Amino acid sequence: MFVLANFLSSAAQVLNIVLTAYSWVIIIRALVSWVSPDPLNPIVQFLQAVTEPVLQPIRRALPPAFRFGIDVSPLIAILILIFLKSFLVGTLLELSFRLR
Repeated sequence: MFVLANFLSSAAQVLNIVLTAYSWVIIIRALVSWVSPDPLNPIVQFLQAVTEPVLQPIRRALPPAFRFGIDVSPLIAILILIFLKSFLVGTLLELSFRLR
């Protein structure tokens, strides 16, 4: 059982790193959007291509009362990522500790 426990622990660590990195990508995209970036810049295109599939459904789901000139979808996406990190990573780590 220790092999499965080690696998789950490793998966939790990798998931934690991936979710943290994606949070940083969303933060960087939000910061870059404040300075009116060149849309042909490859970094801006990468940030938009990576984050838009997550941010667009959040924007569509927001009621009109939350659309007041500031895009709050990055904030909501980061809160969702924090929840996923807390729930999924914590669950996988707890499961791996119980299997030992």
